[in-house]
Amino acid sequence: MSEGVYRIYGSEMSPYSVKVRSYFRYKGVPHLWIARNGDNEADYKAIARIPIVPTVATPAGEGLQDSTPIIEQVDALHPEPSIHPADPDLAFLSALFEEFGDEWGNKLMFHHRWWDKVDQEASALTLARLSAPRADAAEVAMRQKMIQERMTGRGHFVGSSEATAHLITDYWFELLDLLEPHFADRKYLFGGRPSFGDFGLSAQIYEASVDPTCGAGILARGPAVLAWCHRMMEPRDDGPFESWESLEPTLAPVLAYVGRYFLPWSQANADALAAGQAEFSVDLAGRAYVQPPQKYHAKSLAALKARYAAARTPRLDAILDAADCRRWLAG
Repeated sequence: MSEGVYRIYGSEMSPYSVKVRSYFRYKGVPHLWIARNGDNEADYKAIARIPIVPTVATPAGEGLQDSTPIIEQVDALHPEPSIHPADPDLAFLSALFEEFGDEWGNKLMFHHRWWDKVDQEASALTLARLSAPRADAAEVAMRQKMIQERMTGRGHFVGSSEATAHLITDYWFELLDLLEPHFADRKYLFGGRPSFGDFGLSAQIYEASVDPTCGAGILARGPAVLAWCHRMMEPRDDGPFESWESLEPTLAPVLAYVGRYFLPWSQANADALAAGQAEFSVDLAGRAYVQPPQKYHAKSLAALKARYAAARTPRLDAILDAADCRRWLAG
């Protein structure tokens, strides 16, 4: 391995993997993309604390895991070109969208990927081929069946169930319809260059776009969103970040979506964990959403609240109040 080169062990079907790869590409940080499969098991296990992707090996041989900390650690060493708007209020909003993408965007993508049979079969087949690129047809079929059975049993992790399926589909199309006008005349969430928030949200929507059901929906209803997702696979600096005044007409409605669904769900999830509940129900825009709590997200919500406490300004509070976001972050 060449000196100074990072190794990214990931999967084309993992939103967090393509998120990290997109970041490395934008920064121009020397790296090698390694498709995670049995051929590199020993090298992978030497640096992985837990069996997840992406796992990144630093040039010094240290293993990094979890996409957000990976980006934050590498960004401290490679701050330019910056992924954080110089306007501190916009920098916080970017961080909020990054968290929104990682947690809520993943719910939308994962549910649809493993809900309908056509999506289950297509996704399982792709993963089977990726995990064993030299396998024959019989082995691929066996792997496909195994993956499909395993993954369709994990929907509870993101709240996917018969009771919530129609709600999640509504959330997906509502988000697409809000993002489409925002990207009609700009390349990235905050203007002419990618932000922290772009990396978190685009990766989830990109993964949804390669699946049959969500892919058809995004082609029909979100061509500008689809173009953004593909642009984020090879992002570049095409201009400055915009001001809130120029972003507000189309980004404020997306921020209001965050305040309508993601943040109240996040708080209800954290409250349920604190109370030791096996399941919680939260009112989201007048409809009850029920699921088991997610442990990891409670930690990331606490980190987001700490970031907000450090970033508070009267202007930021006004922006968040208008979107009904602040009350969920101030507690």
